[in-house]
Amino acid sequence: MKKIAILLALIVLPLQADEANDIIHKVDQNMRGKSVYMKLKMVIQSGGHTRSMEMESWAKGKKRSFVKILAPSKDRGITFLNLDGQMWQYIPRIERTIKIPPSMMLQNWMGSDITNDDMVKQSSIVDDYHAKLLGKKGSIVTIELTPKPNAAVVWGKIVSQIDTTHYTEVKDIFYDEDGSKVRVFTYSGVKQFGRYFLPTVWRVKPFNRKGHMTTIKIERATYDGVISQAYFSKSALKRFSR
Repeated sequence: MKKIAILLALIVLPLQADEANDIIHKVDQNMRGKSVYMKLKMVIQSGGHTRSMEMESWAKGKKRSFVKILAPSKDRGITFLNLDGQMWQYIPRIERTIKIPPSMMLQNWMGSDITNDDMVKQSSIVDDYHAKLLGKKGSIVTIELTPKPNAAVVWGKIVSQIDTTHYTEVKDIFYDEDGSKVRVFTYSGVKQFGRYFLPTVWRVKPFNRKGHMTTIKIERATYDGVISQAYFSKSALKRFSR
């Protein structure tokens, strides 16, 4: 009997891993497509104050993305580039391009509760993490993501709840390397964009910053359209900041 139980475990565990990986691939594909353009609004609440930002982003695959700030006026024209795992920022006020080192990927982006790594989508849940199925409840599955050896990631693990109806995220809890909760993402307002499904409202709450919350609203998304290669070079930082 014991041998049968061991044999069943050896069969079930790879099947669960394959299922978890398949789900994560579908979620990642929904987020990225082959290419995606987005217009977004971000509302940042901190210390009793609220401020808003508007921006555009262009991305191709997992290693190329470009972000431009549209508003407020004091930040208009600030641009960010992620290219093959390296990140740059251009600040038009001082006409300076700054390279952001890997050690700063966990820093808060523009005073919000998201990180530099979030904005440039530098790490990929498909390429950088092992996926393990923790449980199922109806169409909702819970998956634990742990870093692969030598993966250049900033999180100790991520626990994700995913709705398999359209393979969209419901909630992500991010942990540091010591296993402590750092922040939680919750997602709502799923809409269809062509053949892709995407939550259009993201809320980010840190566990160690009381009274802080960042809300991201995706106002427009266009998948698999033509995005100029010109966005994905260092010269684009200044050129498209205007």
